[in-house]
Amino acid sequence: MTSSSRMRGFIVLGLLPALLLFIVFVMIPIFWSAYYGLFDWKGIGTAKFIGLGNYLEAIQDPIFWLSFKNNMLVVAASVFGQVPIALILALLLLKNNWFTKFVRSSVFMPMVLSSVVVGIIWGYIYHPEIGILNFLLDNLGLGSWKQLWLADPDISMYSIMVPIIWNYIGPYLIIFIAALQNIPGEIDDAAKIDGVQGSRKLFSITLPMIWDTIKVVIVLCISGSLKAFDLIYIMTGGGPAHSTEVLASYMYNNTFSIYRFGYGSAVSTTIIILSLILIAGSQYLMKKDYR
Repeated sequence: MTSSSRMRGFIVLGLLPALLLFIVFVMIPIFWSAYYGLFDWKGIGTAKFIGLGNYLEAIQDPIFWLSFKNNMLVVAASVFGQVPIALILALLLLKNNWFTKFVRSSVFMPMVLSSVVVGIIWGYIYHPEIGILNFLLDNLGLGSWKQLWLADPDISMYSIMVPIIWNYIGPYLIIFIAALQNIPGEIDDAAKIDGVQGSRKLFSITLPMIWDTIKVVIVLCISGSLKAFDLIYIMTGGGPAHSTEVLASYMYNNTFSIYRFGYGSAVSTTIIILSLILIAGSQYLMKKDYR
């Protein structure tokens, strides 16, 4: 056996435990959920086969479409909020000194906190009576801007987008910094010799060199946004009047509040299908090399 064959065998052997765990705890539950989505089942007792009945009921439910719209807002806020902010911060914090390390740690810190803690913190920030946001507006002479940030159906979803963006910038920042640090120094030296600086260097050299990383980050961003649940559930529970309901909270409420496990399984399968469609669409739009 050649050394390359032994190396491939070692790699396969090393990946096998993780692959088995992924199959058992991710892939099998996905197919199991899709299977139960074909039944009317309350979690106990006999499951009644109804075919695509749960899926048809979901697409006829206006709350489902409201949840879908809210989820698309979360996806848009994440892709056009988290990714650009993380990339800009990565470009600014690329140097390794004590200040940039401190800022990186500060930006990453929200990711370390529990989503429950983050939800409670932002719930207090938005509180209409004791919240710091309305307090600051009062002291800045902008009392007319005070709002019921989480209780007004017209603005509650937009209010939640702010902590969602704030909470998840950190991981993408670290990914972008790692990608930028992997750009060969010879390319930077050649750019300096040719007089390529500033925005020209950014769009002609830097972004093309990390384009594959950007595509990976967008995939992570979309998949994470469609699973958004915990922070929203802590802050509003999907209210008021379903104005902050997303697909994950809609699925949770139907599954564990009114015990429609079959219907909840159908909704969770729908979330997976939507994730695959959006990810495939984003990769199709970005499949060409950056120009």
